[in-house]
Amino acid sequence: MNRKITALELHEDQWFRYRDIRLAALESDGHAFGGNLDSERLFSEDDWRSKARQYVAIVVNLDDADIAMMTVENLDGDFGATCWVGSCWVSPKYRKMGALRALFDYLDSMALERNWITQGLGVWVDNEIAITAYEKLGFEKKGEKQESSRKPGMYYQRMIRKTSSN
Repeated sequence: MNRKITALELHEDQWFRYRDIRLAALESDGHAFGGNLDSERLFSEDDWRSKARQYVAIVVNLDDADIAMMTVENLDGDFGATCWVGSCWVSPKYRKMGALRALFDYLDSMALERNWITQGLGVWVDNEIAITAYEKLGFEKKGEKQESSRKPGMYYQRMIRKTSSN
């Protein structure tokens, strides 16, 4: 059987899909995020819908299951970033299957239309696996490490890349 990985954008009425994959990410790899599983489990439908309006949520689907996600926010950011990628996660049992690449291919396919030309993200400085994965996608470290406002005492590294769709 030929399994197809598909990246797609969620809309506000699909808030429950974003909720489910976000909570799965926090449960599996909460240390990699600025959010908190216990507090986000208490979010109401209105809270999740608000998030869906604030960010563009992109998921990767395989065999009718959401296996990866990211959020994208348009902004005028550091080092010329026109968008900021957050909450990037791939379910552990689907890693190294192309899901991360599918997320960024989708991001790139929409770059001109959505002004996602210069993409920025932050990654914890001790998350070498993620840093290496982002570098393989063309991201470069920029600036000095920054202390997290959500998790004092933890530091993140900003990384930037120009979309490969240009």
